[in-house]
Amino acid sequence: MKDYCDDHWAVILGGSSGFGLATAKKLARHGMNVLVVHRDRRGAMRRIEPEFEKIRQCGRGFVAMNLDALSEEGRGRVVDTLREQLGERGRVRLLLHSIAFGNLKPVAPAVDDNRVAQAVEKLASRLGVAAEAVSEAVSDLLVDGVNPLYSLAEAQYGSTLIEPEDMERTIFSMGTSMLFWVQDLHAAGLFADDARVLGMTSEGNEVAWKGYAAVAAAKVALESVSRAIAVEFAAHGIRSNIIQAGITPTPALALIPGSARMKASAELRNPFGRTTTPQDVADFIALMCTDEAAWVNGSILRVDGGEHVSSF
Repeated sequence: MKDYCDDHWAVILGGSSGFGLATAKKLARHGMNVLVVHRDRRGAMRRIEPEFEKIRQCGRGFVAMNLDALSEEGRGRVVDTLREQLGERGRVRLLLHSIAFGNLKPVAPAVDDNRVAQAVEKLASRLGVAAEAVSEAVSDLLVDGVNPLYSLAEAQYGSTLIEPEDMERTIFSMGTSMLFWVQDLHAAGLFADDARVLGMTSEGNEVAWKGYAAVAAAKVALESVSRAIAVEFAAHGIRSNIIQAGITPTPALALIPGSARMKASAELRNPFGRTTTPQDVADFIALMCTDEAAWVNGSILRVDGGEHVSSF
């Protein structure tokens, strides 16, 4: 039994991994047509193409477009393709903005903080082993899920400071670009009468993580843009909301310095004792596409198992 109208489509920006890919699979399994926009090199397609094939096997419409979703030309190509694929009756029920393209650079020069190194040295001395051996063991054990050791792991940050172009590009890529997708799809008459726009934020919107300033600024901009869409496009039947997922092991998280520490800390902090998964978030996005979710608009919705409200 299909859960969605045959004429409904989801447009997923950043759909070859993480939240985007999990959502594409979920919606296709439940009967929605899917168009995925992604930007990947040829070598990565060996991993991605089998995942796309799983979506095709669901028997619904599926289009994958490997292009620059951040360019006006890229948006135009997607709009043209949608016109061809949707026909007279098809409409975009969901636009998911899940683009992870930003700079992870510190804003200030690093100052030596020897507290972790000193703790490791004292532990190594007490055990009669080299400090390097302790550091390596901590790193390996974190990978194995021995999370209480996270405070003994050091995060390595680059020495190059964030520059204006880095900041501007990140804010546009992961933040304000969502607005222009909404404008273009609306101008083309492609949105359903009851459409949903969703973007992805993180706890970095409130907490300062080293090296995360540009991405944090983009997330806050995304939230502001979403509120504007929620108010100004409501008359056109569009609802706009932001999902704040908990710490989730994805390729994007792995790029953040100290991500192993973040993951370990989240598992200790979360009431359910684990991190959020892409499937957790995809399940919620599927709910947001139902008729019953029509009155949710202009919100930031936490999908984290209670991580945000829990202390150690």
